[in-house]
Amino acid sequence: MAQLLPFSIVESTADNLHRIPVCNTRISSILLLDTAEDQQAVMQSLKQSSGLLEQTTDLETARALLKRCHFDLIIVNLDLFSSLTEDWEGILRHYSDHSDIICLSQRRDSELAIQVLRAGGADLLHKPCTVNEVMRSVQFCLERRSKERQSYLRSPWQQEKLANSELIGDSAAINEVSGIISRVAPTPSTILIEGESGTGKELAARAIHLQSGRKGAFVAINCSAIAPELMESELFGHQRGAFTGAQQARDGLFVHANGGTLFLDEIGEMPLSMQAKLLRVLEERCIRPVGGEKQIPVDVRIVAATNRQLEKESQNGNFREDLYYRINILTLTMPPLRERPEDIPPLVHHFVSKLSMELSVPEIPLSHADLSQLQQHDWPGNIRELRNFIERCLLLGKLPLNYLRQQKAPPLTTPGAGYPGDWDLERVIRHHTEQVLQQTRGNKSEAARQLGISRKTLERKLQAWASDTD
Repeated sequence: MAQLLPFSIVESTADNLHRIPVCNTRISSILLLDTAEDQQAVMQSLKQSSGLLEQTTDLETARALLKRCHFDLIIVNLDLFSSLTEDWEGILRHYSDHSDIICLSQRRDSELAIQVLRAGGADLLHKPCTVNEVMRSVQFCLERRSKERQSYLRSPWQQEKLANSELIGDSAAINEVSGIISRVAPTPSTILIEGESGTGKELAARAIHLQSGRKGAFVAINCSAIAPELMESELFGHQRGAFTGAQQARDGLFVHANGGTLFLDEIGEMPLSMQAKLLRVLEERCIRPVGGEKQIPVDVRIVAATNRQLEKESQNGNFREDLYYRINILTLTMPPLRERPEDIPPLVHHFVSKLSMELSVPEIPLSHADLSQLQQHDWPGNIRELRNFIERCLLLGKLPLNYLRQQKAPPLTTPGAGYPGDWDLERVIRHHTEQVLQQTRGNKSEAARQLGISRKTLERKLQAWASDTD
């Protein structure tokens, strides 16, 4: 006989079981398929975590209960199936779509754990297990189920907005950025986004597209990640036989972004020859695939981004001046994280909540002292560094010891004051470059910006120096 513990008002009917919570908080329902004698301590703890708790050792009774009402969590002792002919893996697959299932067993082999996970089980605990072990698993499952439910209840518009725009914070700097985006997003004007690496330039571009009302897709391309000889084909497409290996025609990214937004990240790395072709497309609003003869009209809104100072690059001949003025209709500058420390707590809470769901790990508690220490860090890698740090903490299950010890980089050696007289110019350049990399904690994009060279040039030098060492 199933045992019903009345932690909510219960009305039983022949066809259904209605649970009416005694308060406005969300209650949880749990089904325990195990012997009561083995789980007395667990059942006492479950009373505090559930609105409805039922316990049975009979599989048929459990099935009847599952038909009558929904259970957020099912705890099942797999050892009960040893005397039955039932396929427990099939049962897990059937019910795991709607309920989290925690399995218990005295078996301690990895094969069973793999079977449980493949069948959809949320966790496998080895008996005898402590009350804390069971309750830790129960709490994690119920919290995850609650978050999934809240996410599901969001409107499609809210889900799209959360997925594509994460400009989080309430500082004056980020509010100014958000205000500019809201004002210029509905226009067709080209926008240039500047800022250090990791400040969220692509997120700003996505927010512009989301608020623009354009029906086409948002397409992003990193200009520094594409070989110069392939960039024209990537952007404009090519005809069959246009070059060696072009066995069939292919549409470019301009076609895929037609009616939408094309985000050109790291546009400062685009070759000069390609810059001239991009300028023509921006002027004529038409593209011509490689090997093609006809021009194709396109309606694409361009949003470009860079961590370099394009005005100086154009003055030095590294970037076309006419293209710079063409894309610099409006410049949006993303502030570095060190200039808006008040936004760090909401960013931390956002990343903890989001990443714990993605990684399927429990959230970690953060005290006021922890948040204060995070605000005091300068975050040279900006939001990207903060996100990676939170992910590392979640994987460890806690904040690492001395997690943000302020390590000041040694001052750069001034020319003529610290270099030996027998060093040649190449050795001085290498030493200075290595010190800048150390100061930026290995951030190549930021180091290249400080050195006044492109990231590609920096990587070529590092590769050459590495081969010399070998």
